[in-house]
Formats: sequence, C-alpha cells, structure tokens
Amino acid sequence: MSPLRIGSIELPNRLFAAPMAGVTDRPFRVLCKRLGAGYAVSEMVTSRKDLWASLKTSRRADHGGEAAPIAVQIAGTEPLMMAEAAAYNIDRGAQVIDINMGCPAKKVCKVWAGSALMRDEPLALRIVEAVVTACAPRGVPVTLKMRTGWSEHERNAVAIARRAEDLGIAMLTVHGRTREQGYRGQAEYDTVAAVKAAVRVPVVANGDIDTPEKARAVFAATGCDAVMIGRAAQGRPWIFREIAHHLATGEHLAAPRTQEVKAWLLEHLHDHYGLYGWDDAGAGVRSARKHIGWYVHGLPGGALFRARMNTLERCQDQLATVADWFDALADDHERLPQAASLDSDFERQPLEQEAA
Repeated sequence: MSPLRIGSIELPNRLFAAPMAGVTDRPFRVLCKRLGAGYAVSEMVTSRKDLWASLKTSRRADHGGEAAPIAVQIAGTEPLMMAEAAAYNIDRGAQVIDINMGCPAKKVCKVWAGSALMRDEPLALRIVEAVVTACAPRGVPVTLKMRTGWSEHERNAVAIARRAEDLGIAMLTVHGRTREQGYRGQAEYDTVAAVKAAVRVPVVANGDIDTPEKARAVFAATGCDAVMIGRAAQGRPWIFREIAHHLATGEHLAAPRTQEVKAWLLEHLHDHYGLYGWDDAGAGVRSARKHIGWYVHGLPGGALFRARMNTLERCQDQLATVADWFDALADDHERLPQAASLDSDFERQPLEQEAA
C-alpha cells in the first residue's frame, strides 16, 4: 500500500486502529502499530478542564514511547472548550487532533456529544471551525470521525463532510452505522462511498471490517483512502499485518505461532501494568483481564482460562499464568488455532470495569 498524508504528516500505510474507550490506550496502540497499523487514534479525551487532572484523563494523554504520529481524539459540546482541549493535547504531544462525532454511548450522547452532534449541524460545524482555528497556527491537522447520521431517516454525513472540508478538516472517517444502530446490524458502505465522492480530503471507512477479504471489499466498494479497524483488533492486534499481506499478495498470511502470540501478550501486559500500576488488586491487574479475555476468546479452553483469570489479584500471577497457558497450548498447536470472532454477546458478558 502506498503512504497516505494527513496534512503534512505521511502515514506508512492505510490501515488504522480505531479509537475505542477502555481499549485503545497507549499499550494497545503501541502493539497495533508494531503489528502493522499505520495509524492509531487515542481513546477520547474530554474537553472538560475540571477532569484533565483526573487519573483517567492523564493516562489517556500519556504517549510515552508511542511511535509518531500521535493522534488524540477529543470529545465535547462547547466550541471554545474543544479548542482549548485541542491546545492542551498538542502541548502534551498530539500531532493530529480528531473530533469525536461518532461515539454512540448513551452517557456521551445524553450530553449531546459524540454522534449526538450530528443532530445539531450548526453546533457541530462551530466546533469544527473552533478546533481547526486553534490547531492551524501550530501546523496540527484536524480530522473528524462520524457516523452516517442519527437514524435511518436522518443521514447527513455527506452534508457535514462537505462543510467540514470547507472549514479545514484534513481527513474524514465514517462508521457505516447510524447512532440509533449502535453496533447492531450490519454496517453499510454506500454512505461512505457517497462521502468519498463528495469531498477531496482522504476518507476512511469504518465498521465491521474483520477479515482481509472484508477490507479488500470495502476498499473496492467505497473507493476509500484507508480502512479503520476497531473491535476486530481486540485480542488480535496482528489483524493489521494479515490485511496488509492479503492486499499486497492476494494470499493469506499463516496464523501467528502460538509462542509469538504469547510474547505479544506478555509484552502488552508489561506495558499495561506500567501505565495502570503493578499494585495487587489494583487498576493494572483488573483492567488487564478484559484484554487477556479477548486474546483467548474462542481458543481451546479459553472460557475456563478467562474465568480463572478473573480470580487472580496480582500482576505477577497473571503473567505467570498466561505464560504457562500459552506454553501448554503451544504443545498441541504450533500456530494459533482459528478462534471465534468477538460477538456482541461476548462483549456484554461481565468483565472487570474500566479503571477510573
């Protein structure tokens, strides 16, 4: 794949990791980039100043050791506050600012942030203008991630895309669902294609891209400049190199060796504890459980292992147990067995809550 530019920034490829709250923290982004993602966007950072000093926001604004470019997503409803949030994050290393107009979560939409902004186009565009105005003098491009609209009868992605481009947005990402859909049903790509036809800036397709074949089909159907992968990368960050190989050769990359996956997961966990803490029964060990659960989902014995993991209270115990489990799996499977994809039922099963 040829490189892609966002403003003055050149990306190495056209495979992106999507921003996901509680998932795409710095350790996850670092691993995705190492395993083939050309670009990864942070969890959304609030525009509320009173929360910037909170532990959660400080972790989300931590980019230590992350390869450039550093892309930070900001969320809010007040143009001035969003402009200030952009400047705050640029001061902490952000090289791209992304505006969140796509999150469907109720706690975000009930305050008219995220995808709820698509119901108030004048406000949405004032936010775009304010953020671009704040970032332009510092040479930082601004991107926008949105949905197709609020509901089936309120699809306005094309109209917003055109105006956002006029206001200086450097790239647009469209998730092929409405806010009303959440993550239910199937993503559609006709709207993404319509946005691509309507603007000159790069357009990224997002939603249900979970296999190399699907990525190829979405590129062909939409004419998009890049694809963004979210849930399919949870527990499978090597999906980016699988897609890159398929797009380049038309063939499938062999499944990773089981010992490779063990090494990646242990690396991920060490970085994770470094960010969230090594304390017994602390945020590090608790929040690691969901990532471990995603890695082993659908693998032989994975469900029992996941249940056992939820009983461990020490990071060192997690590391040792993960290493032993993958060693035993490798005795029977040199390469990682085909695992079931994450489905909504699995995602709704109780996991340790995201650390505050």
